[in-house]
Amino acid sequence: MTGRQKILYFIYLHRTGLTVIGLSLALLLFPLFEDNPYTLGLTNQIAINAIIVLGLNLFVGYAGQISLGHAAFFGLGAYGSAIATVDFGLPAWPAMALVAALVGLIALGIGIPILRLTGHYLAMATLGLNFVFYTILLQWDEVTGGPSGYYGVPFLSIGSFEFNDEVRLHYLIWGVALLALLLCLNLVRSGVGRGLAALAGDETAAAALGVNTRSTKVKVFVLSAMLASIAGSLFAHTYSFISPGSFDIFVATDFVIMVVVGGMGSIWGSLLGAGLITMLPEWMDIFETYKDFIHGGILVLVLMFLPQGLVTGLIEMGKTRLALRKARQGRQEGSGC
Repeated sequence: MTGRQKILYFIYLHRTGLTVIGLSLALLLFPLFEDNPYTLGLTNQIAINAIIVLGLNLFVGYAGQISLGHAAFFGLGAYGSAIATVDFGLPAWPAMALVAALVGLIALGIGIPILRLTGHYLAMATLGLNFVFYTILLQWDEVTGGPSGYYGVPFLSIGSFEFNDEVRLHYLIWGVALLALLLCLNLVRSGVGRGLAALAGDETAAAALGVNTRSTKVKVFVLSAMLASIAGSLFAHTYSFISPGSFDIFVATDFVIMVVVGGMGSIWGSLLGAGLITMLPEWMDIFETYKDFIHGGILVLVLMFLPQGLVTGLIEMGKTRLALRKARQGRQEGSGC
């Protein structure tokens, strides 16, 4: 094996770790080249969405289930941290951890009965969950602020160091997003991840192979809910203001669209899907009024032409074309002989 082949083999063998390192370096240097607060605010929102979509992709893409209710867990994290810090005076970091644990317990209590459902029944049940939560946010004025929203959420801080500008928030939020990325990458490569892949392929076959399908679905549902809660807490402490409109059923649908567009069962695709759908209104601001129709159209087109999502679909297309080219070359060489 030549030196070049050894290098290529090393890169192939450690491609995931090298990609994470490359992404980390790019994010570390990004504020040095782009210090516009508006641009950094958009990339920070991408990171918050990516944390949610990474967890949701485990549930949708790997466990093969469907949830239209993750905006509720996102909102529980946001309002939970806001109320804990403002009304009860808890420090922000312990409040975030406490709220995430409580959201996990809520998801466990909901998941045990609701995950007996499958297909569109499960989708409708989770959609109903999100609708109930949104209605509570609107009606429970004394606690949530109602339609006017909740003000005065403090910034996160470490000692006297406050994350109170876009650059500091960039490093904080993307740091959490990278930790979520590493968690998901390691999970899908573990025995649990292989069980999830079997579950997504065929639940009956997975059960026959010894996978505890019900327990696995509940565990992934709880993990994805906790990641959404952490993202919600970051959202609240980043903007210092939250309102029910940030957690309605259209937001929940957008999260699913991010999963589908990026690629169901693709961890890296979760980042791409979060980035594309978050940036889409900025690229198409003239169509802001029709945003939901445009998102729906994109979802339909992706499902029609790239049902595995952009990342997975494009990779498969590339592999297919490469295999066809090699086969064509082989036939030409054979005919030349």
